[in-house]
Amino acid sequence: MGTSSSRDRLETSDSDEDYEDDQEQEEQEEEEDEDQRSRTPGSSSSTSSKGKFETPTGTSSSLDNIDAKLKALKLKYATNNNNNNPSSQNPNDVKNAVKLYLHIGGNTPKAKWITSEKMASYAFVKAEDLDSDDEDEFGKEKERDFWVLKVGAKVRARVGTDMQLKMFGDQRRVDFVSKGVWAMKFFTNEEYREFVTRFQDCLFENIYGVEATNESKLKIYGKDFIGWAKPEVADDSMWEDASDGFGRSPGSAATLVRGNHDLREEFEEVAEGDGIQSLTLGALENSFLVGSSGIQVVRNYSHGIHGKGVHVKFNQGGNSRFVSSSSLGDSTHSTPKKGLLMRGETNMLLMSPVNEGKLHSRGLHQLDIETGKIVTEWKFEKDGTDIMMRDITNDSKGSQLDPSESTFLGLDDNSLCRWDMRDRKGIVQNLATASTPVLHWTQGHQFSRGTNFQCFATTGDGQIVVGSYDGKIRLYSTSSMRQAKTAFPGLGSPITHVDVTYDGKWILGTTDTYLILICTLFTDKDGRTKTGFEGRMGNKISAPRLLKLTPLDSHLAGANNKFHGGQFSWVTEGGKQERHLVATVGKYSVIWDFQQVKNSGHECYKNQDGLKSCYCYKTVLKDESIIDSRFMHEKFAVSDSPEAPLVVATPMKVSSFSLSSRR
Repeated sequence: MGTSSSRDRLETSDSDEDYEDDQEQEEQEEEEDEDQRSRTPGSSSSTSSKGKFETPTGTSSSLDNIDAKLKALKLKYATNNNNNNPSSQNPNDVKNAVKLYLHIGGNTPKAKWITSEKMASYAFVKAEDLDSDDEDEFGKEKERDFWVLKVGAKVRARVGTDMQLKMFGDQRRVDFVSKGVWAMKFFTNEEYREFVTRFQDCLFENIYGVEATNESKLKIYGKDFIGWAKPEVADDSMWEDASDGFGRSPGSAATLVRGNHDLREEFEEVAEGDGIQSLTLGALENSFLVGSSGIQVVRNYSHGIHGKGVHVKFNQGGNSRFVSSSSLGDSTHSTPKKGLLMRGETNMLLMSPVNEGKLHSRGLHQLDIETGKIVTEWKFEKDGTDIMMRDITNDSKGSQLDPSESTFLGLDDNSLCRWDMRDRKGIVQNLATASTPVLHWTQGHQFSRGTNFQCFATTGDGQIVVGSYDGKIRLYSTSSMRQAKTAFPGLGSPITHVDVTYDGKWILGTTDTYLILICTLFTDKDGRTKTGFEGRMGNKISAPRLLKLTPLDSHLAGANNKFHGGQFSWVTEGGKQERHLVATVGKYSVIWDFQQVKNSGHECYKNQDGLKSCYCYKTVLKDESIIDSRFMHEKFAVSDSPEAPLVVATPMKVSSFSLSSRR
């Protein structure tokens, strides 16, 4: 994996003349083969047991027999009797004609495109399938018909985002994944446009279960967000006008400097115990590797994190034991899946799921980092009833640095709350409860049993962004937390992780197959620029941008590997702008330049239809699946780097990389 530009230049740009040359060569080869067979004793072209090609007699059917024999010899004259061999036809005579290519060689030096079919025909067809996410009110799966793309005899793929379709309008070409990496080359611009439009309509119907009409799109997205369905009518000005603290021009010095930086590995630390479950970065002296046997403390440096030799062991007796009591679960030992730093990074809240494979927890443990002991065991409870949480986070970005911090946020499928640690039993303040307005799905889908919250994050001043299973992203302000100020519609894929910039102007949502970057800025009726946390955005909403892997890189990452943990680099000071975005997929960390993604004149966005998708990124490859990839706090950036080090954690190692000047 790596930047996509080199792979996009692999030659597939043959012309129609090339096709005609191919046809002549193919026909010439066939004639030579036929001539060779005629000279071979016993060949079917010279004698036949049925006498098919015997010299005709002077009967009334003589001309017909001669004509049949000439056709059988495949002599070059016009014929319409070749429908069973599309590769021998003219593109104008084949419906939905394309040339089909297959990529071979992976990312090796021998990688190349080869012609799979010189002339193939594609079609979108309906096929019955069982969608495990489409359930009726009794929880039973329902059968649905889905659009499937068929190309020749070699490709059959259900139309979806996992195809990772990438458009090359200037080449009349699309690339996609379907048990391999394929490219389709169209013979005219009109045919290319027709395919792209049809593909997008089929994708919409597969996702939402309704036909891709203007009326259904209006119902799905709402009139304020119609630009998400029709990006060409969206207000894109905010992407250019947003203040970012450094040059916006594609040719600015700041952009060029950042473009001349490479990833350089600084440290690699072997994990102690039985491995790493999660990574907790600190902004002060230490960071922490949380595993099933304990917490390994590492030191923060300007070039990454490095071992400190301190390891807080679980189950070692005394108050340092990490034991689940009856109030938090039945097991005697539970592996923490998340560690949250608090109180000037002197304490850590450890959250463990009740059941393996589930995120929900009945409570958490509070670790005093200075003494290495579990000092308190907390239980989630409201109105005398035990409840569970699926995630926790700090009240605001950077609040872990506040020594007096005593509250934090909790999230469950249908609730958002604040917990107060000053009361031993825990005090919960409702921010948004199950009484929050129900999210309406469109025709063909069932109403959800709640909001289906999945993940959340906070801004520098404590405003909250929440991602949901249906793909919706809601913004809650600090002053009105029972009802979202803004609810961005989903694109059909569940949001598995969400992050927000310190200033609240940009949101990054993670799905299995792409990242979605949203601008929250809008201009109110008085001409003032605000964010969607502060007021209703109305119809002044920009279309989002997508961050994707190229089809080849997506295929190399593995069919079962999904994006996770997409987030911005880490700043905790007003006026500072995050510079990069990072996400993890399989054995790869993928890094985008934030300013490049925002730039509407970026090369990736040319010759695209629909939402703008950025494919320019750098990657880090490890020899095992990556647990997390995160940038350290901005204070650890050095003079020769535009960014603080990137920390990449795998189950048995943690590595640090600097975006350093080329040497």
